Amino acid sequence: MSDLSTDLAGLRIERAPERRSAGRGVLLWVVLIILLIGCVGGAVWWFRHARPIEVQVASVTQRAAGTQAAVLNASGYVTARREATVSSKITGKVVLVNVEEGMAVTEGQVLARLDDSSVRAQLALAQAQVVAAQHAMTENQIHEKQAVINLDRATKLLASGAGPETDVEQAKLDVDTTEARISLLDEQVKVAQDQVAVAQTDLDNTVIRAPFSGIAITKDAQPGEMVSPVSAGGGFTRTGICTVVDMASLEIDVDVNESYLNRVKPDQDVTAVLDAYPDWQIPAHVITIVPTADRQKATVEVRIAFKALDPRILPDMGVKVSFLAGADTAAVATQAATLVPKAALTTAGDANFVYVVKGNVVERRAVRVGGADGENLEVVAGLLAGDRVVLSPPAALHDGGAIVVK
Repeated sequence: MSDLSTDLAGLRIERAPERRSAGRGVLLWVVLIILLIGCVGGAVWWFRHARPIEVQVASVTQRAAGTQAAVLNASGYVTARREATVSSKITGKVVLVNVEEGMAVTEGQVLARLDDSSVRAQLALAQAQVVAAQHAMTENQIHEKQAVINLDRATKLLASGAGPETDVEQAKLDVDTTEARISLLDEQVKVAQDQVAVAQTDLDNTVIRAPFSGIAITKDAQPGEMVSPVSAGGGFTRTGICTVVDMASLEIDVDVNESYLNRVKPDQDVTAVLDAYPDWQIPAHVITIVPTADRQKATVEVRIAFKALDPRILPDMGVKVSFLAGADTAAVATQAATLVPKAALTTAGDANFVYVVKGNVVERRAVRVGGADGENLEVVAGLLAGDRVVLSPPAALHDGGAIVVK
């Protein structure tokens, strides 16, 4: 009798294992290639479209009706016409400093004192020499009176025949000698008095006073240090006590490219904006155009005065100025004008457009521009004051593109 399990096993159909494994391998490679293409495509799309582009933005501004348009923009610094580093006339050791940074000082105020012990000793010596010379003069003046009396007596005796002529000559010589000695002592008294004046001046020089009223912006010496009117070797001797600035003399110095110098005139109105206060427009006017040019930078220095000073204005602050057109020109508009920076404008053919910031994306918007106002352009249509636009748009930027503001 045959085994049933053996008969059933003999009816089984064997499949080729090699062909089955090869088919699965091809399918796996196809899936991997598709995934790789998808990843590469996604990465390309991310870098081109989804990755935010870092940009700089600026706000669209508005020029009020009747306001003068700018013909030129420049940058410079706030400077002081009266600024002095206060020092001493003599070399000495500082014993007292009465000034701190930011302190207001008045003309003649004592800022510091130097050691005056040796100077006071010299003054006392000169005063003693004056007294000694005056005493010697008094003594000789008394002797002169006696010599005159002796001369008168000898002259009378000679006239009566009771005295010799030699006594008269001796008495006269004594008078002349005494008068000469008195004249010498008089000059010595004057010299001693001049020495007293010199010593007194040296004593006064140990007291350092403010040359004018202003604000102390630096404190350069401390008690115990040596100061001198000239620089000494080794770097251990100070040449100043402090620096005082007359805040009433603050003005603006700017360098104007000589190619645009024809746009600047004396007494021309100027609008100044400090880097520290970008939203504060300060009225000013041109003082003068310095009559020389810098041949290396091809610029000319222009001095500008503030129409009204303010405590917020400090020396050496950075400032941007706009030179305004004259009030008698057509630049004074009867209506308000919308202004956009020139750097925000992009041209394609005859069309002008800007990228307006909308949250984290930008919107490409066509605009119509008019005249120029310094570094800005007047926008006739397409923008409103307060809109934020992208400056110098990157080539990869597009409508609806994601951005991040610097």
